[in-house]
Order: sequence, then C-alpha cells, then structure tokens
Amino acid sequence: MTTVNDVYGSNAASALANAQTSNLMGDTQDRFLTLLVTQLQNQDPLNPMDNAEVTSQIAQLSMVNGIQGLNNTLLALSGQMDMSQSLQAAGLIGKDILYPGEKISLGTDPDTGAKAATPFGIDLMSGAAKTKVSILDSSGKVVRDIELDAKDAGIYPMTWDGLDSAGAPVPDGAYTVQVAASDADGQPVSAEALTSGHINSIAYTSEGLKLNLALGQKISLLDIRQVM
Repeated sequence: MTTVNDVYGSNAASALANAQTSNLMGDTQDRFLTLLVTQLQNQDPLNPMDNAEVTSQIAQLSMVNGIQGLNNTLLALSGQMDMSQSLQAAGLIGKDILYPGEKISLGTDPDTGAKAATPFGIDLMSGAAKTKVSILDSSGKVVRDIELDAKDAGIYPMTWDGLDSAGAPVPDGAYTVQVAASDADGQPVSAEALTSGHINSIAYTSEGLKLNLALGQKISLLDIRQVM
C-alpha cells in the first residue's frame, strides 16, 4: 500500500499520483484474487479452507481498497487546498503586513527632518485591563513606555514618533518592542509583539509555501496577523 505525502498543489502531480494509486489498487486486487484461487485449487480436500478464513481475507482486501480510496480523496483535497492557498498568497504580493517579531527601525525623513519608525503592533490573546508596550535600544535599555487603556482580544497596529519617555528624540537605528499585559485581577495575559513587512513574492520550498519579504525574511502564510 502506498501513502502519498508532501504533495503540492500541482494538477499534473495530483493526476500522476492518482493514476499510480489506481494502478496499484488494480495490481493488489489481481494479486489477491490469483493467490486466493491458487489456495482454493491446492487446498487439502480433507482439510479445506474455513469459510471464516476466506471471509477474513476478502475483508482485508476491502480494508486495503478503502484506505487507498481514502488516500485518493485526501490527495485531491490537498491539491485543492494548495491551489487555494497559492491564489490567496499571490493576492498578497505588494501588501504590507504585520507578523510576529520584535524588531523595528527608526529613521529621519531627509526632506522634513521628522522621525519615523517602521509600523508595528501587538496581538492580545485575550482581553487586558492594562497593557504596556516598551521600546528598547540596541543595549536593551528602555527608551519609551507606552501605556494602553483596557483592550479586548485582538490585533492593534501602533506607531512610534521616535521620542523617548521625556519627549526627546532618540538616535536613528534598530530598536526592539516588548509587550506586557494583565487582566483586571493583575494576572498576565498572553501578548505578542508584531513587526511589519512588505511582501515581494511567494515561493514553494521544501518547507511549503513561503512569503518573501522586502528585507529578505521568509515567513509562512500562517504567520500573517494583519494585512495593512
């Protein structure tokens, strides 16, 4: 019995796999029937095969055929899902997204001189009474704390003006976002920092469908938390 794994959504591959499985099923049935007839022809007349034994062998063949049929069905569904996923991913090319990550960068607009940080966000797994978002510099020092009001579970995009907690501008460069949230009883709430990226292209890899981001990162379609 052959089980098909790691199938990508190619119609040609699915058709070939279906044909191979179909041929295997036919070969299995032919071999079984040949073996059964041979057993019946050569059985000991004084000790014939028990009806229960014959029934058991036929039931085993039916089970094998059923499993092979299930494999065919799963293979067809897998192909349809892969095709749907590919079309969905292709529609994301050129989009900006939020995905799990803590890194952001701060720069200065050469025309206006205004500070601008890459967009980021937070993902609250459940409602939070208090949420604190901290911006840390490359040395791990907190330069800015942002306190949020009570929030329901969900994704919340955020921006940073490049100022520290005292209102003074901080140097351009790489920074890190950390988030801590708690409920009304002071118990921690699961929360995750999100960073932004721009989708340049999609690709199939040995690990499945991947989204290629502008800065070279490769993420899964399932990593997307919000399309902006």
